[in-house]
Amino acid sequence: MTTDPRDFVVGPDARISDIDLDTEEFLAPDGERLTEERAEALARRAANLVPGRKSLGGDGSVSPVLQFRTPRKREAEQLAHELGIRTSELARRALDEYLDNHARGA
Repeated sequence: MTTDPRDFVVGPDARISDIDLDTEEFLAPDGERLTEERAEALARRAANLVPGRKSLGGDGSVSPVLQFRTPRKREAEQLAHELGIRTSELARRALDEYLDNHARGA
């Protein structure tokens, strides 16, 4: 099941209030009752709506972004295409290899 971020847009006329979903009845747009448990599951799914890749370190945190300019962008894009990876993955691999071989204390 794919999650469409447009399903979670709150309009300017929306009323937001705090209710106990286990004691008060609230129907979701699909017509089913929303419980605290279901709301938690939806919130976990909604956390995946954050754009970009998730943790590259495997700890669940969003990985920091590093941007740079290069006159060799087309070459990088072509090589990434040939390798079947994204250009960002190629850049990560290149930086990792460089740091592994040249970082102080390595």
